[in-house]
Amino acid sequence: MEIRAIDTPLLDWTGDCLAIGLFEETEELQGDVAQLNEKFADALKEIIEETEFKGKEGSSAVTRIGGGSPVRKVFLIGLGNQETLKLDNVRRAGATVARLAKKEKCKTVGVNLPTANNDPAATVQAIAEGVQLASYQDNRFKSEPEDKGFCVERVDLLGFAGQEAAIARANSICAGVNLARELVAAPANEVTPITLAETAQKIAQEHGLQVEILEREDCEKLGMGAFLGVAQASDLPPKFIHLTYKPEGTPKRKLAIIGKGLTFDSGGLNIKAGPGSSIEMMKMDMGGAGATLGAAKAIAQLKPDVEVHFISAATENMISGRALHPGDILKASNGKTIEVNNTDAEGRLTLADALVFAEKLGVDAIVDLATLTGACIIALGDEIAGLFSPDDKLAQQLAQAAEAAGEKLWRMPFEEKYFEGLKSGIADFKNTGPRGGGSITAALFLKQFVKETPWAHLDIAGPVWTDKENGCNNPGATGYGVRTLVHWVLSQ
Repeated sequence: MEIRAIDTPLLDWTGDCLAIGLFEETEELQGDVAQLNEKFADALKEIIEETEFKGKEGSSAVTRIGGGSPVRKVFLIGLGNQETLKLDNVRRAGATVARLAKKEKCKTVGVNLPTANNDPAATVQAIAEGVQLASYQDNRFKSEPEDKGFCVERVDLLGFAGQEAAIARANSICAGVNLARELVAAPANEVTPITLAETAQKIAQEHGLQVEILEREDCEKLGMGAFLGVAQASDLPPKFIHLTYKPEGTPKRKLAIIGKGLTFDSGGLNIKAGPGSSIEMMKMDMGGAGATLGAAKAIAQLKPDVEVHFISAATENMISGRALHPGDILKASNGKTIEVNNTDAEGRLTLADALVFAEKLGVDAIVDLATLTGACIIALGDEIAGLFSPDDKLAQQLAQAAEAAGEKLWRMPFEEKYFEGLKSGIADFKNTGPRGGGSITAALFLKQFVKETPWAHLDIAGPVWTDKENGCNNPGATGYGVRTLVHWVLSQ
């Protein structure tokens, strides 16, 4: 698909279909849209009346234009209230256009949407993201594609000439999101610790990043007992992935992004069993690693003047004669001892050693992403990630990045008192606490492995996957986190 920013007037554009955004409070068609309605013999007014189209956000209407018109169809796209128009409104509108164009079999589409936030470049980027993300279809594991080969060939963004750089940014970000989607959606027999490391090596090769893959022996030398404890039952070797993007010249900042990389989580000897255990979906327990590698792919193309380290301790959590027992004690690479009272709370163990590794790099800030707790889904539902951080400045940066990216997150309380629930009689602490506040105690556990560096934890267990069409996402893996991470890095 080609996306172009052009200056062709609305009345002069020709192609298969025109998509026109209308606000909720619009009572009469105005300006170029009113003239277009006259040109099309009142077709727009008729479809508004027939469908009772009110311009509500997310709504749409389609009409065919007859009489040998150079435009075959018109899409009306509801934008909601004009006063509250944000970038994510136009991003979602772009997604609606893409879905309608595919459904109506329109190969060429003209898009007439307003500027959001008085920022033409950001508006173009948002629309282009919405179009591309909603067009994504994962047919890798089907013998016959469902779309039968049809695809939209060209999308023209009218009135935005000169914004090619914004489209290029959108292309890079969407490439990262779609990589994350593919990694998370692939089954555990396709994406393993080995193939995850190979993906990192491929990104490094294609985009000029440095890559280091630590094998089991390397991790043993570094004392990564928490990570290796989780990995010990799997027949597949663990892989500690470290990708580094370095800009030309002296970087303004040095950052680390860590993604939980459990390519399959059986729960270990505390096996996931019974209704609601979702063991069949545990291929997505590497959603943090997927987002981390997706962000690496995007950032390598965008080339900010910030150094970024992308890290994932990749393994499976399996069951065998070598499996970690409930009650075992592990020693992490910072010397802290952990009583494992639940082998299904394994992600925080792998992140523990990754956090210690990242801080030793001397970075200015660390962000980790993990499908860490079901408790966060109970608290925030399926669409919102939990943000935990003792650092107000970093938390605010991430909240602003998520807002710009159109990804929902909510800052959760960092209640130090709850750490009492993690205390152990025989080790420094346990890996799980009481049932109540489980996402908070998980974050407090991770905090024990960061000494001084500003750090934030994103629990993305909910939004990493969707079962329905939602905004820019189709059912399946969402690639959640990539856009927020990229916006965060670019804002430094």
